[in-house]
Amino acid sequence: MPTMQAAVFLGPGQIALREKPIPDIGDTDALIRITTTTICGTDVHILKGEYPVATGLTIGHEPVGVIEKLGRSVTGYREGQRVVAGAICPSFHSYACQDGCASQDGPGHAHGYKPMGGWRFGNTIDGTQAEFVLVPDAQANLAPIPDGLTDEQVLMCPDIMSTGFAGAEHANIKIGDMVAVFAQGPIGLCATAGARMRGAGLIIVVDGIEERLEIARRMGADATVNFREVDVVDEILRLTGGRGVDAAIEALGTQATFEAALRVLKPGGTLSSLGVYSSDLRIPLDAFHAGLGDHRIVSSLCPGGKERMRRLMQVIETDRLDLGPLVTHRFDLARIEEAYDLFANQRDGVLKVAIKP
Repeated sequence: MPTMQAAVFLGPGQIALREKPIPDIGDTDALIRITTTTICGTDVHILKGEYPVATGLTIGHEPVGVIEKLGRSVTGYREGQRVVAGAICPSFHSYACQDGCASQDGPGHAHGYKPMGGWRFGNTIDGTQAEFVLVPDAQANLAPIPDGLTDEQVLMCPDIMSTGFAGAEHANIKIGDMVAVFAQGPIGLCATAGARMRGAGLIIVVDGIEERLEIARRMGADATVNFREVDVVDEILRLTGGRGVDAAIEALGTQATFEAALRVLKPGGTLSSLGVYSSDLRIPLDAFHAGLGDHRIVSSLCPGGKERMRRLMQVIETDRLDLGPLVTHRFDLARIEEAYDLFANQRDGVLKVAIKP
């Protein structure tokens, strides 16, 4: 049986390169030869044992590659074609999909529905940090890469760009709104760019790393706040004339950032949560106005599917946004453990790593 190299979860603190069989595909699947993938913060949660997955699972959920083989029911594509697939690869057959929430794709509670059911790569099936990956429901999820775009230009589309933009979309940002974005890692930076594209009039970003704040300015931030230097809540209220922001986007996943995002909201504002939390959240009574502040708290799992990917790649193709600078480091798949060590410990100014089999 033909085999491939794959990054496999062995237990908390252990992701290592192992030999695995190249997947067999069914009628509705596609086999993709990975040309570039990356490591996500969610993969680090898996590495640390903060999000449970099965031992032996191949990790990763951001595929850029070439169609190696197509299931016989998949039409409109060809072998050798460059494609991406979203980190969330829904079937579009489920109740959740047909109710307009494709990221929560699943069979329903009576059949053991699991939240985040549309997230399959590196969660419920083998993922993308490998030489090959099986894409389920390929007809719904494969998106051809426009000619002229490189792997690294579209590498953020499957997850980081889709998630960050979803944070801005779900915040219901209107033209002229004041918006605060907490944390300027890759997802936060994409949320900043998304807020600009939604027409925000004032975008305030928060981080403790000056290099990230500088990138945020290039992504569309109007004001930057370094939490190491000032009281973030006081500074944002000062910048908004005491009014508070229309929308706060939380892109880190900690109690401190969630609470600060709630405290800077205007009455009737929206807190859009993108962080992956690893412990229970507490909602402060005063910041929540005892539940009487007309606040909205919404969360997002990145939208997937071929139309979402097409739209995101069109934004890049038409030069509305350049996410190439987010790729700061590059590794061969053979050095995946070294890449994890760098990324998980956030050394050397790392934002995103490109992994190339």
